[in-house]
Amino acid sequence: MRNITFVFALLTCVSAAFADDAPKPYTGASGEYTKLIWSDEFDYKGLPNPEKWSYESGYVRNQEKQYYTRERIENAEVKDGNLVITARKDDLTIDGKTYPITSASVISRGKGSWTRGRIEVRAKVPVSLGTWPAVWMLPEARGAGSPRGGEIDILEHVGYEPDKVHFNVHTAKYNHARGTAKGKAVPMGAQDEFHVYAVEMFDDRLDFYFDDKKVFSYANENEGETSWPFDKPFYVILNLAYGGAWGGTKGTDDTKLPLEYRIDYVRVFGK
Repeated sequence: MRNITFVFALLTCVSAAFADDAPKPYTGASGEYTKLIWSDEFDYKGLPNPEKWSYESGYVRNQEKQYYTRERIENAEVKDGNLVITARKDDLTIDGKTYPITSASVISRGKGSWTRGRIEVRAKVPVSLGTWPAVWMLPEARGAGSPRGGEIDILEHVGYEPDKVHFNVHTAKYNHARGTAKGKAVPMGAQDEFHVYAVEMFDDRLDFYFDDKKVFSYANENEGETSWPFDKPFYVILNLAYGGAWGGTKGTDDTKLPLEYRIDYVRVFGK
């Protein structure tokens, strides 16, 4: 009987340990989105889970210096419980053409997109002249690009402003090109630590959170898609850009490469 009791107690402890490691229902912030409906805890090794992620590839936008690779473990690898996106100065050669700097942009398009809910990411950004890591969202359906189609920036960080983290929304009415951008920069605090970035999407607003504190809210003005293109599914992008129209404003320091952008988890909560 003692042996049976001991085994039962041991199994109970093991079960409790696994339960502690599992994602729990989210009860903070607005409290409206508490059911975990999609996630990647990055508790495996190798390339990102192909059932949840695909890739952008090439020179995609903003005159950035990096070439985004597809399914290349040197640029996007799951290890040590994180998705690690690495920008490298490695002179990658493909079909006889050399790409001096490489990185990755990992996307959930076609595999996870949402109109309402809480999208939450725990991440640690690299800090160096030229870095431009982000967590952001674009509409699932092809059509008008950003800003007309809408863009939700849950996290943007540029290396030449190491002590700030940025939250932004782009629409046809509100965008940087017109000088009408809507967003907020807040103090980052410890730059070499993980922080939690989130957006909660409602019918009347988008609320942005940094380490569980609401830092910015974007209201639905009920004027149609020019200011509110957010009544359609949006997917998640995790990318480490280098240089370009914003990240490279003050130049780059290629001697600091390689640089790692670490994502601990991506979680989506619904009602």
